[in-house]
Amino acid sequence: MAGIAALGLHLLGADAAGALGPMTAAAVVLAVGGSLMPSGDIEAFGLKGAGAHTAIDIAPLGVSLAGALLLGMIFARSLRRAGVTIGAGELAARAASVVILFLFLLAGLAWAGEDSVTFDGSGLGLGGGGGGGGPKLEIPGIGDVGDIAGGLPDRLTGLVNAKAAVGFSIRTGPSLLGGTVWVLGVLLIAVLGARRAPLPRAWQVLHRGVRPAVAALCAVLVLAVGAGLAAAAYAATGDDAPKRVLGAALLGAPNGVFLAVPLGLFVSWHGTASGALTKVLPSPLDELLSARADEPVTLGRLAELDALVWLLAVACALMMLCVGVLTAVRTPRDGLGVTAFAARCAVALGVATAVALPLLVLATRVKVDASLSVLGFDVFGAGLELSGNVPMALALGAAWGAAAGAVGGVLACATGTAGRRAVVYGSRAAEAARPAAGAA
Repeated sequence: MAGIAALGLHLLGADAAGALGPMTAAAVVLAVGGSLMPSGDIEAFGLKGAGAHTAIDIAPLGVSLAGALLLGMIFARSLRRAGVTIGAGELAARAASVVILFLFLLAGLAWAGEDSVTFDGSGLGLGGGGGGGGPKLEIPGIGDVGDIAGGLPDRLTGLVNAKAAVGFSIRTGPSLLGGTVWVLGVLLIAVLGARRAPLPRAWQVLHRGVRPAVAALCAVLVLAVGAGLAAAAYAATGDDAPKRVLGAALLGAPNGVFLAVPLGLFVSWHGTASGALTKVLPSPLDELLSARADEPVTLGRLAELDALVWLLAVACALMMLCVGVLTAVRTPRDGLGVTAFAARCAVALGVATAVALPLLVLATRVKVDASLSVLGFDVFGAGLELSGNVPMALALGAAWGAAAGAVGGVLACATGTAGRRAVVYGSRAAEAARPAAGAA
């Protein structure tokens, strides 16, 4: 995770403004649900009371996904050595040891993640020059205040040549709490998705339905992220700043993919954007948030600006169909008829998608606010807020998952591939043979 974060920040050029080590630690902490406390101060040209403040609530999911995949695979492979089944106590002990070690490492990152970043005043959007060519102060209800306070606008123009040092530190308590939730979630998904790992005897029912659906859904989502990275690599070949494109993809490709999937499945979002942060949004999302800040972001509204957006719905529908077929191929048939087998796949995938889609919505929420205030006047501001409708994601996830599971089950039965890739834990014959295997 630290390697991905450091490489992404370096490609973005972030190490030119501050030390790479503390920024890497901060990025990893944010990736596991941690929290930062920013602070700053600016003083130039005799202006007192100048301050910079910012609020950041965004997780670099590229770092999160790298850590989750590696941690999940290591934990799942370690369970295979436990035998045909594993006791609930042993499973809890193994998970607890991983959580404790992870929290120790996270505490070290929290201690290291404290530094300051220097921003050039020319990037604050204040303009250049002097003698009335600078920005004008306008107060709501009063209008332009002109050269009040002895040519204050000209002084603000002089801030173009100033430097702004914004510090940040990691909030240890909330970060450890967020890290605990993150690592427990990763271990739970690893247990539910690792079809070849043993389970406690009371949980054997998960082998037949839940595990194939979770494994198929995770595999297709990871494949979608891989496609996003490939698209970013292709885009970098024709861009003037290929390193920045690759750095942004390493850190944020899953953010874009996991935002596009719920949107393509017709989950509505609400967002606002202002200032320079509108430039980081893809088209036509930037146009919609800038022009219709009070309206929900839906696939239909985006399609009004660009009809090609409907291709996203087609791609997401095909993705769900692939998940349904993969679930049916991995689900043991156990002698069931076509209707009963399709119902088993529909229920399992419906439940899995109903949980996964709201998690994607929560993971990709964005809230960034940055401004420079001088003497109480906000002379520069940039904000971005984007959040999805969680209840709608839950309902649509259940509907899409059930439909995809049913269609996938029918197609698998029609082609003779139903249950062909089911693991031994999912068959009744294997369960009957477990006592003999255990004795051996």
